[in-house]
Amino acid sequence: MTERSPSGRRHGRSASSAPRRSACAPAPSIARRKTASSGGAERTIQQGELPRIHPLIDLCNAASLAFAIPVAVLDVAELAETLEVRHATGEETYETFAGTTEHPEPGEVVYADSAGRAHARRWTNRQSGRSAVRDTTGSVLIVAEGLHKTAPDDVTRLVAALAEDLAAVWPLSPKTALPRRSASEFVV
Repeated sequence: MTERSPSGRRHGRSASSAPRRSACAPAPSIARRKTASSGGAERTIQQGELPRIHPLIDLCNAASLAFAIPVAVLDVAELAETLEVRHATGEETYETFAGTTEHPEPGEVVYADSAGRAHARRWTNRQSGRSAVRDTTGSVLIVAEGLHKTAPDDVTRLVAALAEDLAAVWPLSPKTALPRRSASEFVV
């Protein structure tokens, strides 16, 4: 499976991967909307703890808050052959958690598969109900992305911490990758 960033770099699928965003800023209309990561931080402050969703999601949400970096978790079984990080055409379909279908705005950054399904919108800040992790999920793609000045180091530390935590909790050996211009594609 491959992903392509808006700059054209390709990334493959990994059980635990962390592509960093390019240095382009989101469109102003996107920046005004509350993100999943900021909403999670807000709920944690208000409620005093993270809401329990699924053990893997809980772990990734805690890492996202600890590192202040958005983290998305996608069920690999729901992804078509390739996954590309790119600007939406407006033709992609996006399934909400309520089960309704939307079409991302043209130019919005999405994670879209080769079947034209958007699995994440506004970078990873709005994940699709279609590829949400469930009790039946067997393989996941974990994506962490940072745009800030220290993102290369911060994302590297987050990926290492998540891989360590995953291996400590579940009997697995996470595969990790940090796409770079010189080696931007990886495959499971």
